[in-house]
Formats: sequence, C-alpha cells, structure tokens
Amino acid sequence: MIRQNKRKWMGSFLLLITALVVSSTPFRDLSSFPHELRVMEGSLEQLRVSVPVMGTLVNSNPDILHVNGTQAREVSVDLSKPMSVEPRRAGEAQLQVKWRNIPLTAVKVNVLPDLRLYPGGQSIGVKLQTAGVLVVGHHLVDDGKSKFSPGEQSGIHVGDMIVKMNDLYINDMSDVKKMINEAGKKNYPVQLLVVRGKEKLNLTLHPAKDKKDNEYRMGLYIRDSAAGVGTLTFYDPQSKAYGALGHVISDVDTGQAIVVGDGQIVQASVTSIEKGQSGNPGEKFARFYNESEVLGNITKNTPFGIFGKMKDEPKRSFYDEPLPVALAEQVEEGPAKILTVVNGQKVEEFDIEIANVIKQHFPATKGMIIKVTDKRLLEKTGGIVQGMSGSPIIQKGKIVGAVTHVFVNDPTSGYGCYIEWMLRDAGVNARNAHESEQQTPIGKAA
Repeated sequence: MIRQNKRKWMGSFLLLITALVVSSTPFRDLSSFPHELRVMEGSLEQLRVSVPVMGTLVNSNPDILHVNGTQAREVSVDLSKPMSVEPRRAGEAQLQVKWRNIPLTAVKVNVLPDLRLYPGGQSIGVKLQTAGVLVVGHHLVDDGKSKFSPGEQSGIHVGDMIVKMNDLYINDMSDVKKMINEAGKKNYPVQLLVVRGKEKLNLTLHPAKDKKDNEYRMGLYIRDSAAGVGTLTFYDPQSKAYGALGHVISDVDTGQAIVVGDGQIVQASVTSIEKGQSGNPGEKFARFYNESEVLGNITKNTPFGIFGKMKDEPKRSFYDEPLPVALAEQVEEGPAKILTVVNGQKVEEFDIEIANVIKQHFPATKGMIIKVTDKRLLEKTGGIVQGMSGSPIIQKGKIVGAVTHVFVNDPTSGYGCYIEWMLRDAGVNARNAHESEQQTPIGKAA
C-alpha cells in the first residue's frame, strides 16, 4: 500500500514538473523555433532559441553557412542570445541545437541564390492579341424569315474562345469573316474548336445570310485584341524577363481572363489623372508613346500580371542599380515606398504604409494591405488609382511586391501582392513552385 502511494506521488510529481517545463517561457520559445528557414545568399540572419544555458550548434554544411562568424562544424553557443547565420552560397544545410549532447531542436536552412532586379514604376502601354477570338455576346441575324443567332443555336456561350475553324487556327476577326462568307456561299457548315474554361468542344455552326447587307453571319459578337495602360514592376537583367500589372487582364464584357496569343508592351505617357474618391477609385489617363519602339513581348497573362521578355533595360528608372528582393515571409508591417508615374514619364517615389501582412505559403493575389501616406500623392491622385497597378513596393531597400487593387470605398488603401509570386510566373523562381490558391476578389484592379 505504501509502495502504491509512493508511485502515485512520484507520478503526480513528474506530471507537475513536466507541466511546469512545457508551460515555461524557454520551452515555448524552443517549440516555436522554425523548422525551416529560407535566406538569400549574402544576407545576414539571426536565430534565437531563448534557453538560458550554454549549448552546442552542429552545422551540417559549413561551406554553405557560417554561424557566429565561424566555419566550424560545431560551435559552442549561449542559447539565450541570438545566433548570427551568414549564408555563403546557395544550397541546403541543417542546424541542430544540442544541450549536453541531448538534441533540443533543428532547423533546415535553404539558401537561395542572390537575386537583384531593377524596380519599375514606368507607365507602359499594353497590346494583347488573343489566342483565337473571344465571344463577348450574341446578336440576331434576320434572314427574311426569322431572327436568330446561329452561334447561340450551335451551343456557343459568351466567354468561349474560338481557336479553330475547319481545322485552321484563326488569328483575328478578318479570318473569321472570310471563312464564314466562303462557307455560307457554298452552303457548308463550319466546324469549330471552342475552348470553354478547361474544356475543348467541337461544335458545328451553320452561317445565316443577313438580308440587309447580303453578308453571312455567325450571330456572335467577337473580340480578338485588348489594349490598356499599366505599370512595369520589375526587370531581371540576367534573364531579361519582366513583370507588370500585378493582376490578370480580363475582358471588359465577359470578365474572362484573356488567353495570350501575342502581345507587346510599349512606352506610355501619363496625360492626366482623375482623382479617386469613395465609391470612385479614379484613373490614370495615358497615351501610347513612340509605338514603333516595342519594349518587349507578352507571353503570359496570369492572376499576378503580364510577363515576357524585354529587349533592353527599361529607361527612366528611379534606381541606377538593381535591388535585392524580399521573400514573402520577410515582408513586415510598417513604412514602405512605391514607384509610379503621375505626370508624363517621370518615375517618382512615394510613401506608403504596409498596414497588414497576410502570411502566405502558397501563391495568392492579395498578400498585403497598403495605405498611401504621402501627402503629394494624396493631393494628386487621392490615393491608389486605376493604371497604378504594378507599381513596385520597396521596403528597407528591397523589392517586396506590387500594387494590385484599390479599395472602392477607400481609395487611399488597397492590396499588394508579394514579388515572389510574380517572379515565379515570370520564370525567375525565388522558391519552389506551389499550386496556386484562389481568393475571393473584394477590391478593384488599380
């Protein structure tokens, strides 16, 4: 009986000690120690364990990482003080913390290559050619007997992309008109390959002759191109890749993302600005400038903007030298800058505040909430306006993201996306690719 009571007492005592240890501040700090850390080559990071004892840190790859200024494989460290970690070259290493040869915790360190980009801010004109023709509406054809839409009868929906007619790829609306007239005169149906979302459909359309002009019609409103103005975000001098806008270009009628067949970016010059107000975000008005001088091509239109290659380094840059980039987890709440144009072609720097950072481990378009604090910009634009999307966000000398959307009811504030996700879509990877994550849009593209 005495032995049983003693065992119960010892068990309770051990449980109490364990509970005290687990709830202690050092233990909580130890459990919150990161299991994985991403750093850029040439940077300097600090790690803190916050256990008030002396211990040993084992470095699996001292060629990649130096700890507390030494290349030694094992380093004696005061675990209550920060440890400096200096990445020497790209690669992976593991740091294991021990106390009297008892493993306490470990962190995997992934050292990424040093990446430096020219931040943009320049206004650009965007010319997009669709991959096929986009159906933006139905219209009725009067053949003298009845009024109907042949396209609607054949099962074509608004938002569909017609990419082939009679097994021939089509590039513009003139191709469509020619083929429809030829088929109508011969009384032949037209075989269409239609893309609807992720589906590919084979449909048959019978052209109808409009009695007013004796032309054969599809009964469809179609579009083969789009144009607009945005802002350049970055240029990579190594790969010549660029990124701009920070959001997808959608068709104005259907809301569908435009599938790029071909495209170009050219210079643009801001002529005037409609100041933003609550309920009306405002807008930059600009004209294409020197259109014969093509700056680059457009190969992608994604949720994070447009991407392609530029022939040369962009002109009128605010910075003479490229800047390092920040990874998503390195962006902080606090003061920052944006680069944009409010008059002509001059890139200027303006103050903003990163009001909220949304932690993201997967690509998503709205990574941070920003607020314009610069009195000059507020006086000129009222905050964020349409045409400002893509303006690079700079924090502590690093490119951290781009302006993407404005809050409709508060034009002083809006969203930004992390530069890391734009780099991935540009083919300039700063991390391993992940599947994209959708979010519900609640702002308006800037």
